[in-house]
Amino acid sequence: MKVIEKTRITLKELKENPKIRHFVKKADETLAALGYTEHGERHVSLVAQRAGKILRELGYPERMAELAEVAGYLHDVGNLINREYHAQTGAVLAYKILEEMGMDYEELAEVMMAIGNHHEEDGVPVSPIAAALILADKSDVHRSRVRPIGNIKEDIHDRVNYAATFSKIIVDRENKVITYKIQIDTEIAPVMEYFQIFLSRMLIASKAAKRLGCKFELIINDTKMI
Repeated sequence: MKVIEKTRITLKELKENPKIRHFVKKADETLAALGYTEHGERHVSLVAQRAGKILRELGYPERMAELAEVAGYLHDVGNLINREYHAQTGAVLAYKILEEMGMDYEELAEVMMAIGNHHEEDGVPVSPIAAALILADKSDVHRSRVRPIGNIKEDIHDRVNYAATFSKIIVDRENKVITYKIQIDTEIAPVMEYFQIFLSRMLIASKAAKRLGCKFELIINDTKMI
C-alpha cells in the first residue's frame, strides 16, 4: 500500500491548486444559474481570511487558524453538486481533495466537521473552527455579491446585499465580544428586510460566538440591534 506523506496544507496551497480553483468557479456558476448571489473566489477568500482572523484574535493556536482558512475556502464547494445539502456534500468533496494533497487525518476531520456544519439551516458550531467559519460566512453581506443580472427591485436577497455598502466583523478579545458592523442604505432596503432574510443566520452566528466564549452583537447604521 502506498504511504502518502502528510503535508501541512494552507490556504496558499489551495489557491495554487488548479482543481480546487476550478471547483470553486463551477460551484459559483451553479448558484448563478439558480439566481443566488456571488459565492465564488471573492466570497470564499473573504470567508477564509475572516475565519482565520477570528481565531487568531481570540488567541487560538496558529494551526487552528490555518485550518479555519482551509475550511473557509472550501466551505461552498458542495454547491458544485447541488445547493441542497451543499454543506454535507462539500465536506465529503473536501475530504477527497485534501486527502489527495496529503493532509493528516486529524486535520481532515476538523475541516470536514466545520464545512459540514456551516449552513444555518442544519449546522451546529461543533468546534472552534466550525464556529469561526460560521461567523465569517454569515458576516459577508455586501453589494459586491450582487451579480450584474441581479434584480434588486424584485429579489430581496439582491436588494439587501446591494443596500449593504459596508460590512465588517470585529473581535474584541478583552471583552469577549464578536460584532457584525454593517452599513445599509435605507433608500434601497429597510433594515427590517435584513432581519427578514438573515434572522436564521444571526441565530447561528450567536451560537457560534458562544462556542468561542464570546457574546454576539449586531450593529447596523451605528445602532446596536442585538
